[in-house]
Amino acid sequence: MKTMRSLIVATLTAVSVLAPPAAAAPRIEWRVENPFRLFNDPLDTEVHRQTLESLTPEERRFPVLNSERALASRHAEGWAATMFKKTCWHWADNRHACPDQPDYLHPKSHVVIASASEIEAVGATCTWLTAPLGRGKGRGRAYTKPCNEPLALEIPYPTGAELELQVDGEKVAETRVVVQDLLIAAVGDSFGSGEGNPDLPVRFSRERAADYANPKKVVDLIGYPARSGAWRQIGDKDFIEENARWLDQACHRSLYSHQLRAALGLALEDPHRAVTYVGLACSGAEITTGLFLRYKGNEWVPHPPDLSQLSAIVEAQCPDGEAVDVDLPEAYHMNGAIPDLQGGLVLKRCDQEKARKIDLLLVSIGGNDVGFSRLVANAVLADKSNLKRLGGWIGQVYGKAEAEIQLKLLDDRYKALNRAVHNLLHIPWGQSDRVILTSYPGLALLDDGKSVCPDGRAGMDVLPDFVLSRSKAAESTVVADHLHRIMRKSAKTHGWSFVERHRATFQGRGICAGFTESAFSIAEDLRLPRRSNGAWEPYNPADYQAYAPRQRWFRTPNDAFLTANVHVAGSVMQKALKLESLSWFQVLVASTYSGAFHPTAEGHAAIADSVIERARAVIEKYSGSNREK
Repeated sequence: MKTMRSLIVATLTAVSVLAPPAAAAPRIEWRVENPFRLFNDPLDTEVHRQTLESLTPEERRFPVLNSERALASRHAEGWAATMFKKTCWHWADNRHACPDQPDYLHPKSHVVIASASEIEAVGATCTWLTAPLGRGKGRGRAYTKPCNEPLALEIPYPTGAELELQVDGEKVAETRVVVQDLLIAAVGDSFGSGEGNPDLPVRFSRERAADYANPKKVVDLIGYPARSGAWRQIGDKDFIEENARWLDQACHRSLYSHQLRAALGLALEDPHRAVTYVGLACSGAEITTGLFLRYKGNEWVPHPPDLSQLSAIVEAQCPDGEAVDVDLPEAYHMNGAIPDLQGGLVLKRCDQEKARKIDLLLVSIGGNDVGFSRLVANAVLADKSNLKRLGGWIGQVYGKAEAEIQLKLLDDRYKALNRAVHNLLHIPWGQSDRVILTSYPGLALLDDGKSVCPDGRAGMDVLPDFVLSRSKAAESTVVADHLHRIMRKSAKTHGWSFVERHRATFQGRGICAGFTESAFSIAEDLRLPRRSNGAWEPYNPADYQAYAPRQRWFRTPNDAFLTANVHVAGSVMQKALKLESLSWFQVLVASTYSGAFHPTAEGHAAIADSVIERARAVIEKYSGSNREK
């Protein structure tokens, strides 16, 4: 009997091993065709999606940073050079608009790509049936295609649609297709705009050099890298036409901005999600002049911004033409603590019931309010230089004592901004964590996070006036730390989300990271190439790649000269700077207003990873039944 039982068990075991597994049930998979809607061409978004999917699990711990490095290895001029002209930003109108997406700000539908899986019949034909949701019974269109081919469908938003899959007239799968479209707005300053990282960097001649002074009089200002092109003299029409190019030229806003990269990263994380991005950060902006008051930007353009950043967001939220001007003379000056906002303050306002709800508001602001550029100028300009006596490149130079005065005023400015966030942008008071304030990384910190770069001209030999003072850099770091604490405290007070994880990753990646001799790559060389006796040293500027991975995550003045190379038009120079002795002003502009002391594309990517981590938690908190749309 025991033998018979063993035989039966063995036979059943053999049968279970040999029997084929049950076939998986057919199912429908779908994804939004163009999840990052700022890109007018879905193929541009697809480049980023495929790059993300190619990352290893370890690389996905920092997806934006490692995607940036992967893209930089494939594009010598940077990936943005082929994409920035195909976006939903209209530079002449200073508005988010798309020729192919007339409803960009208020979408009525999304295209999704649906596919059938687990259908084994070779050559099978699938019929796809759609039915609108939330509109009672009724059926949409029917589509018939080979089952192995994906199908593009236009799905109503926000209602969605029911999607049914049939094979040979028999229903084999069904699902609901509802797209989550997030409105992510971004405001702020140069750290938010992407300053220092033009979408199309300047190109340099391999043979030609530029002189900024008479060689017989001023030897220090000759033999500089010269732009490509048929220009005859610095600042003429042909010279200016070879400028670096930006998504927004006035604001030096680029696709490399950490705010944009964070929004793009969030769009790519979920195949059922789309992001409508409204980016308005502008280099040089403050909470007052920039967010509340109109600011024309960092570079002269024929069509400068015509609205403050807050008013521009309100206009974007509101259906066409329905945002109105409102005089708010007493609402935001905090009992006279912010004189700039007293009297004559006119901002846009939209009826709360009509305004599109903001899912996330990304904010980078505060540095210009306390004059951090003036502190930087104090730390990097030689005490006896002409430039320091003239007040630096921003009209004023000051130290810790002056900065501390401005720091005391910052609380009231953040308080005013918080009022506007709720009263003008209609972010509910109970959902203040939708506002994400991003901290500034340390500019000159070494690996230990405490020491700063040593005295010297590393990365700054573009102009004789530049020389880093370690003691003054340390003083600026103290002020920066104080600013950080105020930002953190204000965020806590107002219930905002605060992002600061990236500050640790910037340690050892400040402006002095690199080599002043025998660099193992051009990217790590801190020297500016100069032409002397018919030869370039230490390398030819035409070989410089602005977006090559490097140890430092801040643009030095040398890097800025070689990346954005901003120059003043010759006609302006003739009116404002008639003396030949001031011709060095062009070198100054090209090495400061070109984005010196701002994060590189890698730096922005690292910040974006930090922002995404916090933003993801906020989105999840308000998703599903708790999400107010």
